[in-house]
Order: sequence, then C-alpha cells, then structure tokens
Amino acid sequence: MIKAMQRIIRLCYRKIIDADSAKAWDKAVFEATHLEFYMQAQRIDPDGKFPTFQELIDHIPHADKLHYLTSTAAIGYIRQLKEVMPDVANAYCKLCLPFKDFKFEIVQSHVENKAQHAVAIWFYSEPLTWIDTVGNQLLIAYGDRSEILRSGGPVETEMITLVPYLSISHIFTPQPTS
Repeated sequence: MIKAMQRIIRLCYRKIIDADSAKAWDKAVFEATHLEFYMQAQRIDPDGKFPTFQELIDHIPHADKLHYLTSTAAIGYIRQLKEVMPDVANAYCKLCLPFKDFKFEIVQSHVENKAQHAVAIWFYSEPLTWIDTVGNQLLIAYGDRSEILRSGGPVETEMITLVPYLSISHIFTPQPTS
C-alpha cells in the first residue's frame, strides 16, 4: 500500500508558438493566427497608427479582445489534437495527457512584421492523482484514484516527463472517507 499522501492535481502546459516554431501544426497555427491578428488589428485601428499588439493594448479601448478574436483562427487546429496535449509525453514517448480546457494568448505581434508574432496556448488537464515524482517524471493516474490507492488496490499509471512550461496549475487534497 502506498503510504504517501496522494494529491489530486491539474497540469497546465503553456505552448508558445512563434516564427521559430518548426512543427507543421505549430506553423499552421502561427500563420492562421497572424493573419487573423492582422485583420482584427486593421478593424480596430483602421488608420494603422499602432502596428504592434502592445501599442494597440495601450491606446485602443477594448483591444484586449484581440486575444479572443485571434483565437478563433486556432480553434480548428486545437480540435485536430483530439483533446491530447501536444509535446507532453509518457515514458514511452507517446502523447497521452488529455485536456478539456485551454486559454489562448497573444504574447506579442506586429501587423506588418510577422517575425514578431508569438502566441501561447495554455492546455489544462482533467484532474489527475499525483502519486510520486521520480527523477524528471511525474507518476500519475487519471482521475481521482486516492481511495483505491489507500485501500491497496491496483491503479493504472503513467509516467509523464516534465518538459519546459509544464506545471501543476491546481492542487487538491482528497478528504478520507469514513
């Protein structure tokens, strides 16, 4: 029986996509979101006074809506992932971490200079049971498996390799049942 206290967690992976992104999916998201940013920036700043995302935020009321408006160009690509986080693999190098929620963010952009465009997509896992950390990997089970572990029952697990921009976003301590 595992004696350590298990925690229920949600993981968050922040995927940054910019001009240096090499994977085909990343490049497609980069191109689509820059084009959408370009069109939306022209709509809210028809005179073209503010070519950068930061200038638009600083000078145009409600320019923060550009995050949402630009995200619409990424939705179809995010659906292609079939609710599995990109870049986060198990010990067998298989993508395996499901997500349901995500958040889109424009990190920076420029209307005319596409090389300055960068976006981030924050992927949030469903609840997981964090059993242990072994080296650079988290030993987890999908869902809340704390009761089964406390009773000594078998639980299917995954070893998730820690990668840059992967972190625990939420933590819950399960309450023992009486």
